[in-house]
This record gives sequence, structure tokens and C-alpha cells, in this order.
Amino acid sequence: MSNFIQKSALVSPTKRQLNWQETEFYAFVHFTVNTFTDREWGLGDEEPSIFDPTDLNAEQWAQACKSAGMRGLILTCKHHDGFCLWPSRYTDHSVKNSPWRHGDGDVVKEVSDACRKYDLKLGVYLSPWDRHDSRYGTDEYNTYFKDQLRELLSNYGDIFSVWFDGACGEGPNGKTQIYDWDGYYQVIREVQPNAVISVCGPDVRWVGNEAGHCRESEWSVVPEELRDREKIQEKSQQADDTEFRNLVRSEDEDLGSREVIRNAGELIWYPAEVNTSIRPGWFYHAHEDDKVKPLQELLEVYYQSVGGNATFLLNIPPDKRGRFHEEDVKRLKELGQVLRSTFQNDLALGSSATASESMDKEHEAVNLFDRNSDTFWSPKLGTERAHIEIDLGEEKVFNRIVLKEHIQSGQRIERFKIEYQDAAAWKEFSQGTIVGYKRILRFNKIKARYLRITIMESRWCPTLSSCEVYLGPNA
Repeated sequence: MSNFIQKSALVSPTKRQLNWQETEFYAFVHFTVNTFTDREWGLGDEEPSIFDPTDLNAEQWAQACKSAGMRGLILTCKHHDGFCLWPSRYTDHSVKNSPWRHGDGDVVKEVSDACRKYDLKLGVYLSPWDRHDSRYGTDEYNTYFKDQLRELLSNYGDIFSVWFDGACGEGPNGKTQIYDWDGYYQVIREVQPNAVISVCGPDVRWVGNEAGHCRESEWSVVPEELRDREKIQEKSQQADDTEFRNLVRSEDEDLGSREVIRNAGELIWYPAEVNTSIRPGWFYHAHEDDKVKPLQELLEVYYQSVGGNATFLLNIPPDKRGRFHEEDVKRLKELGQVLRSTFQNDLALGSSATASESMDKEHEAVNLFDRNSDTFWSPKLGTERAHIEIDLGEEKVFNRIVLKEHIQSGQRIERFKIEYQDAAAWKEFSQGTIVGYKRILRFNKIKARYLRITIMESRWCPTLSSCEVYLGPNA
């Protein structure tokens, strides 16, 4: 076996990356002065007085997110316009100078309280680009930004994600800023060591588009050079561009195959997040009330992202009232109902299984059905091909299978197939490339008792920690 293959097989996630991956599906909430000016990107010259939601209700946001099956919420605490949704001590351009709550309001606190009440993880978005602050383009601005970052991360409880984008344009004085990324990261690691730093950061990789497109093979183990891709100023987004918003970068379709990593230097665990908005825009616009994404489109993104070894970050923008619009709430509820009804009854619970081989008694195939992410099946080290035969106990009808690797040991599986036994013959009905944290397979309904999972290609040796079987709506 080539040394680079064994090397790639041993790359594994940090604890913070694993906790983030287990969040799976969570909300982005874009809310600022843009909501009241009907813009996507503010200019930085907006008066704080225009921020005046009439009925802001963060609990309504949290309830809607929970109804969809989400496990977290990331709030745009400051967007490119520089307006802060908390009463920052480092600037007057914030809610403390708005009429909302008579200047005593704090959106971040209300959202953090709602997240705790409804058991959602809280994340923060803080834009390094600031079109309002006169310090932008100077070393003093980097100090200001780190002060604000420390302020946000110190006063609102545990933060699971700090989300940076790479947008970098001119400030109010015409200058551009050289961002002190390493300094920003240092503050986060010091104050919130369990938070992942996403997109322009070392922990979570942007999938590469805002259109909800996902790769067929989404590798978490990739060349280290990808870590800095979104931070390159010349390639950053510098204008509100619909074309950029819907861009799908097909040239980056393969990020982690053997061919890609063969001659790579350092390899890192850098998993993907898929982000898109429930509407065409990221902020609320009344003319988009009839353009909420259809249920089937959201389900497709869910299956491709959460079901394809990534996470799904779905934006829902509050309206001028400070509430999610009724159409958005309705769609979120519909989405959650379908997901819950599909994945509530695991038909594989209590199944038995035998493998072509197992490493030892602690790594036998029966571990696939114990719902314990720390236990797993694995053959002997160096065994790249193996199979598992599953007995469901009786004939059952199903059209979904969920597979999970033990990613604490690395990402190993490169190609697999699944068959069912029909009389004495095995018939293939599904196949795939990577598995990773989670792979959801959809197919037409099958009635069978016996299944066989064959690992056709893997790195060093495969692992599987879970196999779940479900009957959902037609594939």
C-alpha cells in the first residue's frame, strides 16, 4: 500500500470539528439595517434610527428552527454595513443608538436566550469588512475588530461556530483592509476554544457556492492549501452580485481523491458546509414572499449536504417586524415534518450481521446497530475490501439507508455497493463513493430481509459505525 494512502487514512477531526459535524442542520439569520432599506449589502452610511423592528421575537425564530429539525442558529451580528446588533462599547453604530427597545435592546442577547430555551447551539457571524468605520484600512481597525470579537465571544454563553466570509472591499475612506486572520483566530481559540472557525478559518470549509450544489464525493481529508483559498483578497466578493450568489464552481469538483492527494504535501481534516437561503436573497425583501424555496428543493439540498458528508446552513431572514415571515415558517415546518416522519423508525434496530472479517471482537459488524457513535466495525489493518451481510430478522419494505463511518478514526471508504437477496441471488440496488460522517442513500422501495454492504475500495481499512434502514416518501 502506498504511504500516502495510509497517511490520508490517519487524518481525523478535532473534537470541535466532530461536535460541529453532529450539528448537521442549522440556521443562518441575516438581519440588520438592510432589512429596513431593502438592500442586500448596506453602504455603511445608514442611520441607526432606521433599525426599529416592531415585534422582534427571537423565540419565534428558535421555534421555527426547531420545527425544521435544526440544531443551531448563526446570527449576523455585524454585516458589511458595520451596524452592530448588540450595544458594543467600541462603536456608536449599533442598536444602542436606535429607537428599538428605547436604545436598551440587544438582539444577540435575545437570540442567545432563545437558543438556550429551545436547545439550539448559538453561532455568530462578524463581518471583517466594514463600510462604516473610519478605521477600516488601518492597523487600528484590526484592533477594533478583535476587541469586538472578544466582546461577542465573552458575553453570550457557549458559541459553536464563528462564521467569517472573505468579502473585502473599500471602507468609507476608500481604503481596503489587510485582515489579521491569525490574530482573529487567536482571540477565538482563547475565549471560545470549542467553537469552529468557518469558511475563512481553519476548521470548516465552504462548499464553494451559494446555490446549494454539493459534490458527489465530498472528502473531509483534503490538501492543506485549501485552508487559505477563501482568504485571498483578490478573489473575494467585493460587490453584491447575483451571479456570484448562484455560482457553482465545477472545476473544484474533486478535492480529495487519490489522484488529488497523491502529490499533495500536508493533508488536513477540513470538512464542508453547504449554505443557501430559503429565499433568493439573504436579507428580507417583501417582493420575495412568493419566492420561498419549494419543499422538494430544500429536501434535495438536505439529502445532498447532510446526506453527503457535509452540513446544511439554511438562511431565514426576519422581516421588518423582527419575525420570520409566515411563508418561511410554514416551509420550515413542512420540512421538519417530512424529515421526522422519514427518520423516526429505524428498521435495522435489533438486526444481526456477519462480516467477511473483523479486526477483533470489539470491532464486529453488530456494532452497526447499537446507535453508539464510538463503536464500529472494522476488518484487520491493511484490508481495503470487505463485506457485511445483514439480517433484518424478517422481510421489510424500505427506501432509505443511512451509513456512517467512524470518522474519529479517519475517512476511509472510497467506493461501495449495497445488494439485497432475492431468492438465492444478490441484486445490487445502490452504490456510492464516499461515506464519511453520514451518507443517505435513496432508492425505489425494496422488500427484503437480507442486505449486503460491500466495500470495494478504501484507504488502509474501512470502518462503519452505523447502518440505519428507513421507509420514507418515494425516492
